[in-house]
Amino acid sequence: MRFKSKSVSGVRVFAVAGVNTVSFGISASATARNGLLGFAVERVDVAADERYYMQGFKVFPSIIPNPDENTIVSTYEHPVQSLVWDDFTAKPDHDYTYVFHPLKGSPKKLDRSAKSVSIAVRTEPLYGGTHDVFFNRGVASSQAYAHRFHNLRPDEQPTAAKRQEALDWLSRDLDDAMVRFIRSAKKGDALRGCFYEFTYLPIAKELRAATTRGVDVELIIDCKVNEAWVNETQPDGTKKRVFHKSDPRLRNLDTVKDAKLPDAIVHRREARRSDIAHNKFIVLLRGKRKKPTEVWTGSTNLTEGGIHGQANAGHWVHDADAAQTYFDYWTLLSDDPGGQSDDDGSDVRSKNKAFLASVAALTPTPSSVDDIVKGATPMFSPRSGPDLLNLYASLIDEANDLSCITFAFTIAKPFKDVLSDNTSAGPLCFLLLETKDAPNKRAKAPFVKLDARNNVYEAWGSELDTPLGQWTAETTTRTLGLNSHVSFIHCKFLLRDPLGADPIVVTGSANFSAASTNDNDENMLIVRGDLRCADIYFTEFNRLFNHYYFRSVVERTHRQLPSDDAGSLALTESDKWLTKYKAGTLRSKRVAQYINMANAELVGE
Repeated sequence: MRFKSKSVSGVRVFAVAGVNTVSFGISASATARNGLLGFAVERVDVAADERYYMQGFKVFPSIIPNPDENTIVSTYEHPVQSLVWDDFTAKPDHDYTYVFHPLKGSPKKLDRSAKSVSIAVRTEPLYGGTHDVFFNRGVASSQAYAHRFHNLRPDEQPTAAKRQEALDWLSRDLDDAMVRFIRSAKKGDALRGCFYEFTYLPIAKELRAATTRGVDVELIIDCKVNEAWVNETQPDGTKKRVFHKSDPRLRNLDTVKDAKLPDAIVHRREARRSDIAHNKFIVLLRGKRKKPTEVWTGSTNLTEGGIHGQANAGHWVHDADAAQTYFDYWTLLSDDPGGQSDDDGSDVRSKNKAFLASVAALTPTPSSVDDIVKGATPMFSPRSGPDLLNLYASLIDEANDLSCITFAFTIAKPFKDVLSDNTSAGPLCFLLLETKDAPNKRAKAPFVKLDARNNVYEAWGSELDTPLGQWTAETTTRTLGLNSHVSFIHCKFLLRDPLGADPIVVTGSANFSAASTNDNDENMLIVRGDLRCADIYFTEFNRLFNHYYFRSVVERTHRQLPSDDAGSLALTESDKWLTKYKAGTLRSKRVAQYINMANAELVGE
């Protein structure tokens, strides 16, 4: 939901509300900025009978010269010095009033005489839309986890209750929503699942429980035989042949056995053993006629790390047409199509060609953004040619104002091709990466760097591995035993003009790469014109980008505390902080996104 306040003495507040996150932009006139030290932010929760000032971590050094990692301050005395701000602690489907109090004067003698600006906000409900979206916390490497759980793995917490608290904090609502989806299937209904990694026993047991209450369950699970001997470099630099067992086949089959799922309901995806059966979706079919009605999809593998570690999203689609298309895709995959490893070469090519053609026929690629219809449009892989990936790149490049995208691996060439000639006057683009985009010594093509000159801003997964100022060192998801490959950003979603009147969200299992569109079994969903869906994804993108942007700058500045646009821990003791909002800067461009957003409801006193 989108809101804007009345203008009060040259100050106006804009808000975009997701489920748990509210993102704010503030416009302030030249007069209002004169002498402005920041804003004390007050949150009013009438239902809970609560009214309090929000906390912050930045301080006026003349007041607190030596903050440490345990320093917690109120914005009443140490204000927010930003015209873009977020509250990551909101409750779903909840009414709040935020009061922004402009502060002037000096840190030791704050002038509170300026009129405050109030904005009433209602967050999105967790359930109840055509698209219900659930993000896990995705920030195991964080100050919050370090303080709450002392950087200990969940299984190293001192009590069973504390272990569960850690898991619940990390997963937020993601695992509960997945359980709710499965439990929504009643006797006589059917569930058709398709999974790459299937090792999270609680969900496997939920599927087993569904079979016992009379739900018709069938699962497609990646079971490729891909065992191999590999020459691996040892710590001393020598090479050694190491045997790798089939994976995820053996782990998946162990989970099937441990959950007591009948072998008869499992379709083993074994063809095309060099490619990945990367789906993670479930179709719900209702009644005797087994009519597809709903779909669970997203980026979340059924693993401990997928649900509690790396950033992931689950997406519950209440759309019968989309569900039917997913079911048709599931039916195609259930026969394990494609060339078998023991076929001769010509037969393999023939089978794969027929398979890719069948997938493309299910969901033809729109030729341009104009051909993307309102509502939900599924897109499946593998398919031949670059058209689908080029469509995604064009959605980013041809946005009117703003685009956002996550990359779990590298930035694919089509995206660099279209963004490299973008200028500072073009659409603003945010890239959230698993690792820093850097040259690859083995690459033959020259490295293309994207930066502010292209109106592109990047953040990547990282943690504070040494104490800095008042920050404590953070553990990594690898240390927590949650993930071994993708540790931070496993989400796969793209936003085109998310604050416009006609937003587009692309979300699902594919990594926006050539392999994910041409080789792997993948599913993506293009959602057009659904403001609730766009607002949830936008605010969650903000949460993750802001979390990792600061850490990315720390990493880029060689583990030193940054003092540039990522912000130092010290507040500026004058209105000089506003110079960072001069025309053309990233900060001013971000504020403009809120000022110009569509469909904002006028609220406030």
